[in-house]
Amino acid sequence: MDVELLEIRQHLGRFPPFDGLTDELLDEVASQVEVAYFKAGKDILTLGQELHELCYIRSGAVEVYRRGGELYNRRVEGDIFGQFSLLRNHRVHYPVRAMEDTLIYFIPEAVFHHLCKVDENFAEFVELLRPRLESAVEQQKKNNDMMITRVRKLVTRYPVMVEASTTVQEAARQITDYQASAVLVLDAPGDNPRYTFRDSENRAWQLRGILTDSDFRKRVVAEGRSPDTPVGEVIGKNVIAIQSDESVHEAMLCMLRHNIHHLPVMYRRRPVGIVHLSDIIRYETQSSLYLVSNIFHQPSVEGLARLAPDVSAAFVRMVEEGADSRMVGSALSTIGRSFTRRLLELAEARLGPPPVPYCFMALGSMARNEQSIVTDQDNALVLSDEFVPEQHDGYFREMAKIVSDGLDACGYPYCKGDIMATNQQWRQPLSVWKRYFTEWIEQPNPERLLHSSIFFDLDPVYGENVLVEQLQDLVAQKAATHPLFLAAMARNALNRTPPLGFFRTFVMEKDGKHNNSINLKRRGTAPMVDLIRVHALACGSNAQNSFDRLDDIDRTQLLAPGVSDRLRYALEFLSMSRIHHQVFDIQHDQAPDNNIEPENVTSSERHNLKDAFQALSHAQKFLKFRYPMPSRAK
Repeated sequence: MDVELLEIRQHLGRFPPFDGLTDELLDEVASQVEVAYFKAGKDILTLGQELHELCYIRSGAVEVYRRGGELYNRRVEGDIFGQFSLLRNHRVHYPVRAMEDTLIYFIPEAVFHHLCKVDENFAEFVELLRPRLESAVEQQKKNNDMMITRVRKLVTRYPVMVEASTTVQEAARQITDYQASAVLVLDAPGDNPRYTFRDSENRAWQLRGILTDSDFRKRVVAEGRSPDTPVGEVIGKNVIAIQSDESVHEAMLCMLRHNIHHLPVMYRRRPVGIVHLSDIIRYETQSSLYLVSNIFHQPSVEGLARLAPDVSAAFVRMVEEGADSRMVGSALSTIGRSFTRRLLELAEARLGPPPVPYCFMALGSMARNEQSIVTDQDNALVLSDEFVPEQHDGYFREMAKIVSDGLDACGYPYCKGDIMATNQQWRQPLSVWKRYFTEWIEQPNPERLLHSSIFFDLDPVYGENVLVEQLQDLVAQKAATHPLFLAAMARNALNRTPPLGFFRTFVMEKDGKHNNSINLKRRGTAPMVDLIRVHALACGSNAQNSFDRLDDIDRTQLLAPGVSDRLRYALEFLSMSRIHHQVFDIQHDQAPDNNIEPENVTSSERHNLKDAFQALSHAQKFLKFRYPMPSRAK
């Protein structure tokens, strides 16, 4: 192969959909390419023109127009266009003009159709007209076995089930007879349709709870209950279960999140099995399992602090084994919550029982289950309205200090903005918190919300969860009905913009330590999370996770079709780029950070980054249009 054909082959092989072709197919394409040069401003394809070639941009840039003449899209080096015409009637539907001096590879129609026939990935790419960024993210998912392994794979037998009126003695006998470790408890249908089902005889039942070996020891024997006690009086109040099509990884996180060892598995509201933690340990060897277990067995802050290096090890191993950003964020948040819970347990052991009910509240990335290996602590305390500062605050002030100092020792630095329960402003009874949120929403201004927007990602960590859940409900109910609040939140969400210069260039940081780099959090994931939060508040979503919020936004059709999907792919790609960079730092004995140098990433990744930043840029422009600052009545 001569030098020119080799250069064509190598360039094609760097970009989708050609990067997945075999060497033989790449050779075939390169040998039949025709090259044409177009000066800036010259038409490449005109409306209605007959087209029999796929167009590939070797260098330069083009603009694609709608039939009416308005700009539709821009394409750069490595992009293709014209495939729609080849798959339809060979007529150009979207005119294309060179935006700057541009070199185009024309690939004959026969070669194009041959590639569609022999290469499934190529055909899928062009037939779905799938954007490059979406293709990159979907390929990551295909390579991720953890995403497709369903928890039903671990279910080996039907669960033992008893009615709520069954005595604990009879339940114990059935556990023994069936060599089980738990029974599920059923009762007549009630207030939870999620767990209501019909059996083979068409009788209606509701899953009320689970009784395990451990429960028998703690709730029956240790409390001296009679063998004739109905199991319905012994089981816990809240049912925690998982659907059979959820992933094994999600089942693991559910157990760790709730500190349980047995998890009922449901299929269309009907119990089909029980998964034990040991089942998952045999299947999954993710060290986060063992790490969380170790956290809850540590007797001191010093013991917890010694586990800090294990967090980095778990993070690296998870990424190497193919976890996506949701898995990584959820696992790291679970680990962070576990440190926090154990510190609160140690604080209560040292200080005694709390004088009034409370809930320790996570804010920011931990609340969203999107925590990174590079993170600080953001938290607060919500206290019962029985709280009397003079009598009770000494206890909770000391508790907050124990937790905050402990988290810092475990690798979660103090919040630079002092958003911590150690700050008395963020250690208040429920009524005060309700007043805070009401004022933020009903009397907003961008300056006030600039420092309080983190409180709109909130989730309970430990204690009386209902205290925080009431705040979540308050926000969901009020936010959507206050356009001035949404406009102020939207304005703040536009403070951080993607690092895109004139069309194709990156705008680099100029802050000394990270000179000529891009901060993927400050210029990518953070503004993406901000704008998703605004849309979620507008549609009354109670979700905290950004991907879950996008699901809620989809259901309300607040955004045009396809927009939320583009945001999902952009957020996932930016998040994984940040995660992979941090893994690289750890593996090279460097402190992980959020800054990447574009020259250190592949050409394909640079293009995908630009696509993701472009999606963010478009979404920010719509945000400003969607939530304008209302004119105040005179």
